[in-house]
Amino acid sequence: MTLEEKTAQLFGVWVGASAEGAEVAPHQHDMEEPVPLDDLLPYGLGQLTRPFGTTPVDPALGALSLLRTQRRIAAANRFGIPALAHEECLAGFAAWGATAYPVPLSWGATFNPRLIHEMATAIGRDLRAVGVHQGLAPVLDVVRDARWGRVEETIGEDPYLVGTIGTAYVRGLEGAGVVATLKHFAGYSASRAGRNLAPVSMGVRERADVILPPFEMAVRESGVRSVMHAYTDTDGIPSAADERLLTGLLRDAWGFEGTVVADYFGIAFLQTLHGVAGTLGEAAVAALTAGVDVELPTVKAFGAPLRAALAEGLVSEAVVDRAVRRVLRQKAQLGLLDADWDPTPVSLGGVGAERGGPRGTADVRSTADVRPTADSHGAADVRVAADLADPTDLDDLRGRVDLDPAANRALARRVAEQAIVLLRNDGTLPLADDRTPARIALIGPNAATPTAVLGCYSFPVHVGSQHPHVPTGIELPTLHDALAAEFPDSEIVTAAGCDIDGATTDGTPTDGVTTDGTTTDGVATDDFAAAAELARGADLVIAALGDRAGLFGRGSSGEGCDAGSLALPGVQQQLLDTLLDTGTPLVLTLLAGRPYALGRAATEAAAIVQTFFPGEEGTTALASVLSGRVAPAGRLPVSVPRLPDAQPSTYLAARLGHSTEVSNIDPTPAFGFGHGLTYTTFDWSGLVIADEETGTDGEFEVACTVRNTGTRTGTEVVQLYLHDPVASIVQPVQRLIGYVRLDLAPGEAAEVRATVPADLASFTGRDGHRIVEPGDLELRLSASSTDPRLTARVRLTGPARTVDHGRRLHADFRVFRDFSDV
Repeated sequence: MTLEEKTAQLFGVWVGASAEGAEVAPHQHDMEEPVPLDDLLPYGLGQLTRPFGTTPVDPALGALSLLRTQRRIAAANRFGIPALAHEECLAGFAAWGATAYPVPLSWGATFNPRLIHEMATAIGRDLRAVGVHQGLAPVLDVVRDARWGRVEETIGEDPYLVGTIGTAYVRGLEGAGVVATLKHFAGYSASRAGRNLAPVSMGVRERADVILPPFEMAVRESGVRSVMHAYTDTDGIPSAADERLLTGLLRDAWGFEGTVVADYFGIAFLQTLHGVAGTLGEAAVAALTAGVDVELPTVKAFGAPLRAALAEGLVSEAVVDRAVRRVLRQKAQLGLLDADWDPTPVSLGGVGAERGGPRGTADVRSTADVRPTADSHGAADVRVAADLADPTDLDDLRGRVDLDPAANRALARRVAEQAIVLLRNDGTLPLADDRTPARIALIGPNAATPTAVLGCYSFPVHVGSQHPHVPTGIELPTLHDALAAEFPDSEIVTAAGCDIDGATTDGTPTDGVTTDGTTTDGVATDDFAAAAELARGADLVIAALGDRAGLFGRGSSGEGCDAGSLALPGVQQQLLDTLLDTGTPLVLTLLAGRPYALGRAATEAAAIVQTFFPGEEGTTALASVLSGRVAPAGRLPVSVPRLPDAQPSTYLAARLGHSTEVSNIDPTPAFGFGHGLTYTTFDWSGLVIADEETGTDGEFEVACTVRNTGTRTGTEVVQLYLHDPVASIVQPVQRLIGYVRLDLAPGEAAEVRATVPADLASFTGRDGHRIVEPGDLELRLSASSTDPRLTARVRLTGPARTVDHGRRLHADFRVFRDFSDV
């Protein structure tokens, strides 16, 4: 390959599929120059960036557009190499008409890796069905400051929860034949004050023991084939130029063999934002040398600037060859280099011409004129020939690919149901039988907003908001719709009261608003007064508060939508206090992207139900939990703060990170990590410790019995925390090292046994190596980080032991429901 042909494999071009099935067109973005596609293609092309996620397009016609483009790319270069197409899939395939699943923070709330694996498999199947090869997910950033706008994209504030849920997602996506992409490697979520892309100041141990473990787990256990570098710098070194991170750790230590891709414009940012490169050529050299293989979303540094740097001797061509081999190896795994390669996807009549790679599914050849049998995408009678161009054929294709079938919606609903967290309940919930209210006042800015369930990377928010006249492509019942369906015999009256982030609904200024609906500056607050009147005339108030997802300041949650504090956005707390003052029992429901301090409601509301952007079936799931038709089963993946300004704080803090007598700021949460109530009760008993003492290379076995002592079937999550009272390095007070979900019928009991390897007590020592130290430990079997039920006190003996990346990462949980098996 010539140098131009090599570098062409190392970048993508941002394109949009044609709504008429024609070839894709380059996307023009305010951060990029126009791309001369005709000039690039004779040398080949590494990737196609977001052909479905750039503009609303019918999935069948988008697939046809991508198919035709791939044929053109392969025909234009002398080796016949097609491009690898990638898309966002953070909460489902980010395409028009595709299922919008709950956001990752809801995945964490399920504490159910198997369910998330099932969801990811469905997402991967839809991506492959239309010709997409790579998904830019999951986000494995551990929340360090909930003010960060991208909290909704994370799985939670604990590295073990993030690692296990994220690894399950990767396995599902890769098992469907799609290249998963771990991001953002590493430390993006630890930016100062929660400001997007701000510098990161954490030390090497926080990075090693909090930030990196989820990535290590996924690399070791999931078969992941791509990693995306983070935008941020840590202690002055940008991730995109960090050779010790991208090569020394990721490849040499962990054994990763896939591709490292740039976060969008991240290589150019080495010049424009970080100032560690004077030119784009220098930026290209820094990134390529560090270990970045592919520039996304489009060519800026890895094209002419890189070739010029090569000519000047700033980098060896061997470094280019290293990246090209990785890219071509991945394309070979996908079947893109096969002699009989055919880009026709399953949805347009292909039968699996492209392979999924090591964890893929199909390894079958097809031709463009094969008629498929019926499949889940509704394309059974579609025939696509290489010369398809007749408008009548296009009309026949339109609407024939269903990316939101009933099975997807049912799965989205299950995830949403298991992610709903009941924070507080004085017995008001469930609203079943004789407790069903005759008149419900549904009040709040999220009461009748269809998109209130969607995160910032869902298609209707991320792209659809720029096309307001295009239908959303999926059904999005509002909370009012869902409650009306769930409680057909109740009268439901609705008022917004205020908008999400800055005013009452009539535009009244928010300064000076008091909790009784008056103001100190003489401005009327008719909306508050009307809301209070509705509340006083109802049997129950359901407050619908939370966030509006958006990008770069156009929402209260999402990328670039950081918060100055964790007070509810706008005047929602004042509205909430006004409703509490009426004396009518109030159930607070939250459709949000991050946790918020809830003021008086944390102790005065009749019930609080937390959801984190629960997806297209979210309001239906929420209504079913309120009625009791579905039992709440979620647990908090992030702590809910008591005070809005005691940030940053997570449960994963050392002693001085908790409440102390030497500071007047108390970071104690209102509801801690792992908290979640049910509609039944559980008794924990029978603590058994098989061996209270073992060597630093040994293991412990602990067991307990959990019994459902209530009258309803319910879910308990047994969470295992490690407390190390004395260590050579300051440790978190406790950290999660394992968990298991138990679904128990009334009266049913289960014995939970956990084998806990000493490796789980390891941490990064003073010399930078991970060690297991001798000493006393506590293994806390808990219902949450704030609710320990049984504590096993154990001891490690012998010399301190150094462990590496081959150490054991999990406790082995076994559940016995029939004690005769024990």
